[in-house]
Amino acid sequence: MANPTVACPPMSSDIDTDSRSSPTASSSIALECVVIENDDAPNECAVYPRDADRDELMTTWITAHDDAFVELESMR
Repeated sequence: MANPTVACPPMSSDIDTDSRSSPTASSSIALECVVIENDDAPNECAVYPRDADRDELMTTWITAHDDAFVELESMR
């Protein structure tokens, strides 16, 4: 059974939408994340577009296990 989730600070990223066709093509995407604290598995951080609708959230996200992310304050 997973513990409650922990919200991450808002993020934004400039993402190259298709560097093969246009090296200057980019889009700014606001991202959100949430840390899912699991009791019997590594914690996970899910990152997803801030403005994604319910249907997009089912397919437009990425997760990382606890050893692949750090607290923001530890990197300052």
